[in-house]
Amino acid sequence: MEGRAHMESKNKEELIADLLALYGTELKRIAFMYVHDHALTEDILQEVFIACFNNLDHFRGESSYKTWLVKITVNKCKDSLRRWSIRNIIYKPKIDMQKLHHSSPESTYITKVEDIELVEQVMKLPMKLRDVIILFYYQECSVEEVSSILNININTVKSRLFRARKKLEESMKGGDHEWRIN
Repeated sequence: MEGRAHMESKNKEELIADLLALYGTELKRIAFMYVHDHALTEDILQEVFIACFNNLDHFRGESSYKTWLVKITVNKCKDSLRRWSIRNIIYKPKIDMQKLHHSSPESTYITKVEDIELVEQVMKLPMKLRDVIILFYYQECSVEEVSSILNININTVKSRLFRARKKLEESMKGGDHEWRIN
């Protein structure tokens, strides 16, 4: 796992510091994908680690620390979205340097436009479908991890992924390209 025995031998403050160092960047990315606001992302991350600190004694070890922290992060993001009624985010894709060196400016532009269109369509999905897409594709969580994070059955995750892909394919067919979400 994560060297749980090693992690548990530390005091609470050391463990929180280690978890922040290990997962802080990834949790920040997840939060930003939900709220698309740097200041709000920092606030959410702070809330996540406060919740982690306050509930560390209740951590049962049924999942990894990472899964537990991602679940807390997703819940804090949803709380924030409900509180502030924020409905739009824009995903900033990771830059693949090899693609940049081997592609023309035109193809780079087209790819960027297509990425933005896809993200816009993802953000229009109902929250239940959006959650599984963000966690499965953008955060590269397994179906089992998505199930654990969202507290839903594995078959429900699979069903939501199927429905989300279908909706995305339908919504993207209106443009110049045929879209296929794998």
